[in-house]
Amino acid sequence: MSDISASTPRIGVIGLGAMGMGTATALLEQGMTVTGCDVSPSVRRAFEHAGGQCAATPAELAAHCDIVLLVVVNADQVEQVLFGDQGLVGHLAEGSVVLQCATVAPSIARRLGERLAKAGIEMLDSPISGGAAKARAGQLSVMASGAPATFDKAAAALDGMAATVYRLGDEVGIGSSMKLVNQLLAGVHIATAAEAMALGIRMGLDPDTVYEVITHSAGNSWMFENRVPHILKGDYTPLSAVDIFVKDLNIVHDTGRELAMPTPVAASALQQFTAAKGAGFGREDDSSVIKVYERLSGIVLPEPANDDEV
Repeated sequence: MSDISASTPRIGVIGLGAMGMGTATALLEQGMTVTGCDVSPSVRRAFEHAGGQCAATPAELAAHCDIVLLVVVNADQVEQVLFGDQGLVGHLAEGSVVLQCATVAPSIARRLGERLAKAGIEMLDSPISGGAAKARAGQLSVMASGAPATFDKAAAALDGMAATVYRLGDEVGIGSSMKLVNQLLAGVHIATAAEAMALGIRMGLDPDTVYEVITHSAGNSWMFENRVPHILKGDYTPLSAVDIFVKDLNIVHDTGRELAMPTPVAASALQQFTAAKGAGFGREDDSSVIKVYERLSGIVLPEPANDDEV
């Protein structure tokens, strides 16, 4: 059985995207032994350049880690990382801990926990929130559930990656349920911020003035304040892509259907993100959902700054 030391944890991070790379680097800078894994050789090289070590596959990573964070995109990737031909299961030592950080349906999280338990591996259902900047600073919010003893084993990793760890209960699935509440609100707020800005522009208001007034008024939201600057700069470099909310709001929709509970506002937001994806903006920043209104209403959005101008 794995003996996880709180003082010298060996941590693996699978999925070195914006959130995963930030988290892995933050843990590394706190003196922890961190092994990264990603399908991209160039991303692995970047983490090695930062001082980390890398493995080409989850199976290879398993030999170096007692605690493994899964910071991948969706349930299919989680399945492959855990149970695929080069997956963790079968290679990770008994008693090791998996922190499942991807947004998945609560029912899927519960099944993953059951399957890992049969393999002698403990799991925390631990979705994360906060974005790339907070990941890099080790200041994420973690919405976690699982056995108290598993929390104890994972304490050093959680402390290193998060400003706040919400211990939501002993049962796997509660963390993923809470993340869905967050994603419903986040998706709706982004879609609504885009609609509000589009309406203001269509009425002839100055976009910068709309932002200034709303961020000091009751209509403000964290997402409005965070995402509208992307629109004002005309910069849709993906920090969180449209595709993410197509996925996550579909999970909200499917979970509502499982529970026979309508989610009409989330469904409306999902349609806007789906329209943005259909228009070719799926890999752009999620604020590019405003481009749906550009096509439908003919509004003129701010252009990116011309660096050649004096």
